Amino acid sequence: MIAGTSIPQTAMVLAAGLGKRMRPITDTIPKPLVPVAGKPLIDWGLDALASAGVPLAVVNVHYLAGKMEAYLMTRAKPQIVISDEREELLDSAGGIVRALPHLGSEPFFIINADTFWVDGATSNLRLLAANFDETRMDILLMVAAPGQATGHTGRGDFTMDREGRLRRFSESAGSPFIYAGAAIVHPRVFAGASDGPQSLNRYFDRAIAENSLFGMQMEGLWLTVGTPDAIGEAEAVLAAKV
Repeated sequence: MIAGTSIPQTAMVLAAGLGKRMRPITDTIPKPLVPVAGKPLIDWGLDALASAGVPLAVVNVHYLAGKMEAYLMTRAKPQIVISDEREELLDSAGGIVRALPHLGSEPFFIINADTFWVDGATSNLRLLAANFDETRMDILLMVAAPGQATGHTGRGDFTMDREGRLRRFSESAGSPFIYAGAAIVHPRVFAGASDGPQSLNRYFDRAIAENSLFGMQMEGLWLTVGTPDAIGEAEAVLAAKV
């Protein structure tokens, strides 16, 4: 895929986490099914994929996997394929490596099931697709400036140069950007990857070293719901946008 050519046809939705910070809500419900503004967290991402024209999403499950599967069976679009991690939680990159046979040989989206966003004038997923250039990029992250973020408590994840290349954030390196939970990745990134738990951060760092990790500043607002108290904050932001 070269910039502006087409929308990825598959997506990996990372939904297998334990949601410990959301207890006691997650004692009985997996975090991706926690409702925010009237619908489960995971539906915000799945609806964005469907609206952007992505026909297939692979969703990994681990904690309370039966409840996840039962709910996902009720969705019509996108088509859902379950990647079962009941026996072992594989972390972000490990889950993707397990799901690669379903994701195909072309670039695909990665979406975190516990964060979501409010688009600006254009779908941010379509903007990601329009800006992804596989001749230069292995990974293109959707990033947010701190002023676009609700519920985020960290310093920032990256700095970004004028061409969009990302480096890990440090106080002396420039303005911070936050990884906003959506990306496009070329599957060549995972060539030769071993099975087992592993984090996406190791692949981000490798891409930084190879000058192939890029960012795109999103339009609109990014929301993360990490604790029960953050639900009300996110709902207030959403209500103000209606």
